[in-house]
Amino acid sequence: MTMATIDRVWPSSAGDVIDDDLVTRPDGPWLRVNFVASVDGGATADGLSGALSGDADKRVFELLRRTTDAVLVGAGTVRSEGYGAMRVSDASVAWRLARGLSEHPVFVIVSGSLDLDPASEIFTKAPVLPVVVTTGKSSEASRARFDGLARVIVAGEEHVDVAAMLVALRELGLDSILNEGGPSLFGSLLSAGAVDELRLTVSPVLVAGDATRISGGPLQHPVDATLAEILVSGDVMMLRYLF
Repeated sequence: MTMATIDRVWPSSAGDVIDDDLVTRPDGPWLRVNFVASVDGGATADGLSGALSGDADKRVFELLRRTTDAVLVGAGTVRSEGYGAMRVSDASVAWRLARGLSEHPVFVIVSGSLDLDPASEIFTKAPVLPVVVTTGKSSEASRARFDGLARVIVAGEEHVDVAAMLVALRELGLDSILNEGGPSLFGSLLSAGAVDELRLTVSPVLVAGDATRISGGPLQHPVDATLAEILVSGDVMMLRYLF
């Protein structure tokens, strides 16, 4: 399969950027967020973000997973987008092993009510033990369903305390974390001041309707972002922001 060509247009120009220059592994604790959106700001088309993704976005998507310790996703997104066991490509496995990382990143799923199916291949076929983050309102019996299938972390009582969650994840050695959705979780991370980087792919379509935005929930104040890079692949624009 031919790999999508991606060019850098800012802050410096470069044609056909190689993988290792498109996405680098950060030093120390770092939380990246990756989203795709339509030109008119929709985070989904026909209810799914995958409907907005193309070859260039999928290339960066894989590279972001390649370079991270953990992939963090809200349970609603896991269900709606049809996530399976967290695995990266053979090329990414080789890249990770050469740098002393596990073959695959840890899959971290956030579910306040623990409404997850322990029989899902997310758990039964996981190459690395997943982590489930929940709240004190989940019962001990519901947590026990994941014994041997996932590590369960309780962070917060009524709602997930994302600051406590990140402390717990980093105590497990998961310094580099990639959040792939959904909007509510991204909004909570923004509100907690926990986001270091946003990778946003702008898909050259308009979806109108009532599509959600990439972030949801209340923010006390707007969060400023600094544009760090612009990539293009045909009509697709890929932006990198730092916080």
